[in-house]
Amino acid sequence: MQYILIFLLVISFYFLNNLFIKKKLLPNFSGEAHQLFVGEKNIPLSGGLFLILFFVIFFFKIKIILVLHLLLIFLLGISSDIRSQITPVLRLFFQAFIVISFVITSDLSINSTRVLILDNILLNPYYNMIFVSFCMLILINGTNFIDGLNGLVITYYLFILLIILYLHTSFNLLIDESQIKILIFSLIFLLILNFSNKLFLGDSGSYILGLFFGYFLISLYSLNSDLSPFLIVLLLWYPCFEILFSMIRKFQLNKSPIYPDKSHLHQLLYYFLSKKLSLKKNLINNSASLMINFYNLIIFALCTINIYNSSYIIFLTIINIFIYIFLYIRLFKFRYRLSGK
Repeated sequence: MQYILIFLLVISFYFLNNLFIKKKLLPNFSGEAHQLFVGEKNIPLSGGLFLILFFVIFFFKIKIILVLHLLLIFLLGISSDIRSQITPVLRLFFQAFIVISFVITSDLSINSTRVLILDNILLNPYYNMIFVSFCMLILINGTNFIDGLNGLVITYYLFILLIILYLHTSFNLLIDESQIKILIFSLIFLLILNFSNKLFLGDSGSYILGLFFGYFLISLYSLNSDLSPFLIVLLLWYPCFEILFSMIRKFQLNKSPIYPDKSHLHQLLYYFLSKKLSLKKNLINNSASLMINFYNLIIFALCTINIYNSSYIIFLTIINIFIYIFLYIRLFKFRYRLSGK
């Protein structure tokens, strides 16, 4: 029955999205920092709409609190997509309200990080709630920060699901296999439309994926506490480090950390490839996205060698960070040396 429903949802949304394109509903605004690299205006920001329909249909009966908060974060994202007058500061406030409400009502907590000092702090339920909410906010906004190339966010989370499914098969992780499979199918559908310039995720789609995967991976660790908690950290390292690195970079440049710019790693890689390859914008866009995510897939695959060894996974994470910083510096110098800005 689930597969019939997902098939009907996919077919229905395909025609609905074509209507959005024809009627120019939920259009992107070409020229904004996170929509800069395609150059076509008539691409609807409808990815979030598909995701919220998916979660309402398949998760509402079993995870009503999750779906209600996904709906709230979707509405907040839509307000950004339609360029409402909500300022970034006010949007962050609403994000925090939604996330804290979700953490409290769903009783979401992190009970062990294998860092003694932090674990002692997390024994206090109030501090635990603050810590989990902070992590969720970082992930939500980090997901939005990396949503600047076709398929970058969707493929990243698709690879996480594939790794979890592999771990379920190989290590008998406790998961709902059928739900993961239909979510994989849904993301593949979105990815095809995104790569072919039929839709963008929009802020609404990024917010939904960030909130859901934060919940999903914390719950996964709660059910499989023999895993290293740093496995979850590694799986989410890219969007989380992207926002933390971006905040540090902007503070050093005396810029507000909550406003977008054009100096994220994926944007610099796009610029580098555009100067090195004689291809259309869309092909360069897709190529840069795939390069980043296939690197992440390799790291994810390496972490499956020993999913219980925290020292090994911390080592991989540190290597990731050094590689990121090294590449960022090289690409940043290339970008601004050529532009002269």
